Amino acid sequence: MTDPAGPPGPLIGSGRAADVYALGDGKVLRRYRFAYSCTAEAGLMRYLREAGYPVPEVFAADGPDLVMQRLRGRDMLADLASRPWRVARHARTLARLHDQLHQIAAPAGLRPFGPGGQVLHLDLHPANVMLTADGPFVIDWSNASAGEAGADVAMAYLIMASSDVDGLPSWLVPAAGWLRRLFLRRFLAAVRDDVRPHLTQVARHRLKDPNVRPSEAARLRRLAELPAAEPGADGPGAQKPPHLPGGHP
Repeated sequence: MTDPAGPPGPLIGSGRAADVYALGDGKVLRRYRFAYSCTAEAGLMRYLREAGYPVPEVFAADGPDLVMQRLRGRDMLADLASRPWRVARHARTLARLHDQLHQIAAPAGLRPFGPGGQVLHLDLHPANVMLTADGPFVIDWSNASAGEAGADVAMAYLIMASSDVDGLPSWLVPAAGWLRRLFLRRFLAAVRDDVRPHLTQVARHRLKDPNVRPSEAARLRRLAELPAAEPGADGPGAQKPPHLPGGHP
């Protein structure tokens, strides 16, 4: 698809696993930094788009390269950091995106995450919601699975409630913990599915992620009421997952 020996265009974004390059003509290339096939992810995104869910249009997929629609805007997390007074509105939007997704039956072959037959994103938090003039779009479908809707909501809650914070504007730091707690309360009040039956299972799954820092792992165990020294619980790593601003509740 593109020459893997060099960048295909200007680098416009980087995440924990992939880089995003501008290709022109309203397209971007998302390239994973490790051996990975985008075929299943691209197929699911096409399936969701046909079902009316807001995902970027996919043009091509080849190995670790995924060419898709360029979205003009910024992610919900960045918008919260600059306009925190939108916290309640964004919490309701995130809840609506969860509810809308969980109305869609999982296609055949989508990997399972416990029982259930709905499409789960398993990373659907503000950093993976792009706000555009055409409305919000959900990105980064590499963790998508089939399962029960409440497990997806529980994963989002645990990520938002446990993740460390880096790079907040200095003026926002004093209010960040309160804003995080407010966002979580509004999100849980608006979303349809209950997280409580799923917290233990989802926290154990999350704790296996090598990107989870020790401090985040400790919060996860506390939130899910897991033993402090559960074998294999910690998954320290050099990178952190996306997060909401603020201290943990």
